[in-house]
Amino acid sequence: MLKKVIFALTTVFFIMGIAGISLAGEKGNERRGKLIYRNVYKSCFKRGAVESKRPALSPDAKTMAQWERLFKKEKFEDFGCTEEWGKLKEKDLNDIFTYLYNHAADSPSPAKCK
Repeated sequence: MLKKVIFALTTVFFIMGIAGISLAGEKGNERRGKLIYRNVYKSCFKRGAVESKRPALSPDAKTMAQWERLFKKEKFEDFGCTEEWGKLKEKDLNDIFTYLYNHAADSPSPAKCK
């Protein structure tokens, strides 16, 4: 009887864990996000809106929590190039967020945009 109860509880916790992971949100493609992030500034530079092809903010400019707040509020004025940011699809934004979040100042692998 005890084995059946333990098995049932283990099964319930396993199913809850799988459900929690699937509901946690879709992770974006980090490599694609880096490419899109850079291309936003290249097109902005071609248009003449900025002086450099390099992104205004490198991933380590903010902490993971700050990147989360910025993307939740969807206030991309900090980045400049508002015209280009306005054209991005939700999937593209998710990919960029994943790249910036994974390389934030307090992440295990902070990185600067080169």
